[in-house]
Amino acid sequence: MKKQNNISKIIYFVMSVSVLMGFNLYTSAYLSAISQDPIFFLPGVKLNYMENTGAAFSILQNYKILLIIFAILAIIGILYYLIKNIKELSMMTILVISLFISGVGCNLYERIEFGYVRDYFELTFINFPVFNISDIFINISVVVIMFVLFRKNYAKK
Repeated sequence: MKKQNNISKIIYFVMSVSVLMGFNLYTSAYLSAISQDPIFFLPGVKLNYMENTGAAFSILQNYKILLIIFAILAIIGILYYLIKNIKELSMMTILVISLFISGVGCNLYERIEFGYVRDYFELTFINFPVFNISDIFINISVVVIMFVLFRKNYAKK
């Protein structure tokens, strides 16, 4: 039964990453197309297409190869962790890992395909960099992972 459970978790992971990446890439293409001319999307959020050749907060502008290497190493590291610990991981943890892999993977795809990442969400109520769905996926997954690690460390004390 344990081996079957691990196979189920791997299938769940592959399906989650596939659905999340498909949603992300489709939505990114659509939002990038309609946001060529800035428009208000929601209160406080404007669709404003930008091409980002850097990473978060536009750091490492024009370091495409370095950012590609970082993304590949991050994906390999997370996949290694997933495979090594699959038995102990909950389905929720696998979903959070899928969210991270999807965000990094879609930004990696765009960086390789276009030479930049397509950003389009601009917060109008604060001075904040324009971002995309991949950035949302990455940030949500990192916050959840940090929360879980903090909770585990706090419970040990």
